[in-house]
Amino acid sequence: MNKHVFAAPAAALTMALSAACAAQDSPITVARVGAQPSGAGPAQNFTGSVRVDSRFQADAPARVGGGIVTFEPGAHTAWHTHPLGQTLIVTAGVGRVQKWGDAVQEIRPGDIVWIPPGVKHWHGAAPAMGMTHIAISESLDGKSVDWMEKVSPEQYAR
Repeated sequence: MNKHVFAAPAAALTMALSAACAAQDSPITVARVGAQPSGAGPAQNFTGSVRVDSRFQADAPARVGGGIVTFEPGAHTAWHTHPLGQTLIVTAGVGRVQKWGDAVQEIRPGDIVWIPPGVKHWHGAAPAMGMTHIAISESLDGKSVDWMEKVSPEQYAR
C-alpha cells in the first residue's frame, strides 16, 4: 500500500485539530449591558425616532452581527436588502414589515421574521405603538446591508 495515500487527509486533520485547540484557548467574551452608549438610527436610513443598543459584530471567521433596535410609534427603516438575509426577533410592542410589492404584515412580541438574501424590504413600528426587535444579519465581503430610498408615507400606510 502506498504510504502517501493518507498523507493529505492526515495533514488536513492535523490542521483542523490545531485550529480547534487554538479556539479552545480563546476566552468567552461578555459585553456588559451599558458598556456601549445607545445610538440614534441615522436619518438617511430611518424615518422617525430610532435607537440602536447593544451592537455586536463577531470576529472573523464568524460574520454575524446585529443589535437591539427600538422604534418609536411610526418610526421605520428605509428600504434595504441584506446580502445573506436577516432575522428579526420581536421583543416588545407592535411593528410592521413589508417586502417590496407585497402587503404590509403586522409583527408582535415572540414573532421571528426571516428576510431572505437580497429581498428589498423595510420594518419598523406600527403608527400608534412602538416596537423593539433584535436584528441579526451576516456580512458578505464586509457588508451586511445595502440601504435604498426612504419608504413613502403611502407605502407605510398600506
